[in-house]
Amino acid sequence: MLSFPVSLRVSPAMKRGFFLVLLALLLAAPFFPQIIYPIFLMKMMCFALFACAFNLLLGHAGIVSFGHAAFFGGSAYITGYALRDLGWSTELAILAGVLFTTILGAAFGVLAIRRQGIYLAMITLALAQMVYFTFLQSSFTGAEDGMQPIPRGHLFGLVDLSDDSRLYFLVLACVIGGLWLVNRIVNSPFGEVLRAIREHEPRARSMGYAVDRYKIIAFALSAGLSGLAGSLKCVVFRLAALTDVHWHMSGDVILMTLLGGMNSVFGPAIGAVLISLLRHYFDALGAWVTVVIGIIFILCVLVFRRGVLGEINHLLSRRPATAVRPSKEEQNAQI
Repeated sequence: MLSFPVSLRVSPAMKRGFFLVLLALLLAAPFFPQIIYPIFLMKMMCFALFACAFNLLLGHAGIVSFGHAAFFGGSAYITGYALRDLGWSTELAILAGVLFTTILGAAFGVLAIRRQGIYLAMITLALAQMVYFTFLQSSFTGAEDGMQPIPRGHLFGLVDLSDDSRLYFLVLACVIGGLWLVNRIVNSPFGEVLRAIREHEPRARSMGYAVDRYKIIAFALSAGLSGLAGSLKCVVFRLAALTDVHWHMSGDVILMTLLGGMNSVFGPAIGAVLISLLRHYFDALGAWVTVVIGIIFILCVLVFRRGVLGEINHLLSRRPATAVRPSKEEQNAQI
């Protein structure tokens, strides 16, 4: 008896259609505040970009970093200082935060890549804690109270961003641009080299690739995009707080990446959305929200070992089963 194969494939046209529908929904979201709060949606978009930026290191370069909170929160402080104390326009303040974290990420990379595995992760954690205590002791950061209130400023000196709807479209444009850049990096020759380093670093070295330079560039790109997410969050909430630069934030982004799927480009964004929704709707549980999220994470890891999007991609891209030939007895019976 023949078994008919079933192919679950999604064409590129269907993928483009899905993204267009998602973009249309995002564009329409601020006009329906009674359905979804624009501030909360902007927060989810910032964390989605943060998670995808972090995954440049974890998922594609195989580098575990426990220090990405330094980039996310550090950029928020620099952007807040430029807006509140220096009076810069919004785009220049955001650019300052991104530039600062890009340089900081390159410095982290130079120091961290001297080791591998858990030792590299501990170096990034130690460096991030140094950044945390620097902002804790600095006079302009407000210490434990955070830097507040931070004005949203004017875009190009013309557009007042105090209105949530105007700010929403700026955040949406920046996040889409950041995600496009992540996708471009991952699907470029540079991304192929990163995956080669992840799979077998000695072989990549033997092929003539400057492995250390690629790692440092990956650190800088990941840090810069993480900084963009942190700067946007600072502008949205008019606040730069120590929680954004604390090591707990580094743990959260790892959780988002693993939950969404670190072997995909946009899987971490799904993880970021899920974690944000869980924290928002389970906030009434108080301290128990961490326990609930931990239990849900354990269940998801057991059920979706590739992450949510990873499992979906696996189901949609699996090859059709090979047709089973009938046995000789069945052939004789058919004759």
